Amino acid sequence: MLADSDLAGRIHGIITRSNVSLSEQVVAGLPNLKIIATCGVGCDGIPLAAARQRRIVVTNTPGVLGDAVCELGIGILLALLRRIPEADRFTRSGQWTGETFPLTTSLAGKRVGIVGLGRIGQGIATRLAGFGVELACTGSRQACAPDRHCETLHELARRSDILFVCCRGGDSTRRLIRASVLEALGSDGFLINLSRGSVVDEPALIHALKSDAIQGAGLDVYEDEPGIDPAFIDLPNAVLMPHVGSATKETRAVMLRLTLDNLHALLGGAAPLTPV
Repeated sequence: MLADSDLAGRIHGIITRSNVSLSEQVVAGLPNLKIIATCGVGCDGIPLAAARQRRIVVTNTPGVLGDAVCELGIGILLALLRRIPEADRFTRSGQWTGETFPLTTSLAGKRVGIVGLGRIGQGIATRLAGFGVELACTGSRQACAPDRHCETLHELARRSDILFVCCRGGDSTRRLIRASVLEALGSDGFLINLSRGSVVDEPALIHALKSDAIQGAGLDVYEDEPGIDPAFIDLPNAVLMPHVGSATKETRAVMLRLTLDNLHALLGGAAPLTPV
């Protein structure tokens, strides 16, 4: 909350990021706030109910970061299955002169489950189609072919060798991927989280990775980022990324442009382009 009430009264718009939490107290302290424009898709860090009550418009940037996130998702998957980071270290260290790098895992022929078939989930499915995998999903029946749709998350996990988490964050999905889901995925299974850190029960995931209850995990998001649980650091069967799904020069430029266009439109008296 701003101590300068005159300055607070002159603020009509906020630009934020999806990985930043904006408190109700901050919003309450800005009496003339008209718009909260987030440069990203997720809105779980914005007090939506408070904004709705005061008729503050909330906008995000959907449809412009999907390609970058999906590219990274496929990259994490291949890095995990083919142990690319480990192979790079193996080569640089000189170990190759004295030993052979261990065999890795092929993607071709694997059963891939997608949790959440929105823009990102559909983009992952499209990109994986060329790898010769068998796809299945939960969520919308309209977006998922009938023979690929699973009624429950546990059914999807049991049916999958690789489980992609692409659903939205927030209270409705908090710790959706819990110990029983990881158990259903099984000791040969891999988990990729492109959603929000809150969607995965991290202590359960760490235990599953340490005990080989699943084979590996690739993460771009964490519950308390950037201060991730230190137990992840020494896990050899985890690929860890610093929440960079949309972090390409091209994508971030388009995201910022859309964020500013939303802000300018609303404050200029026009309708925002992408309201939540």
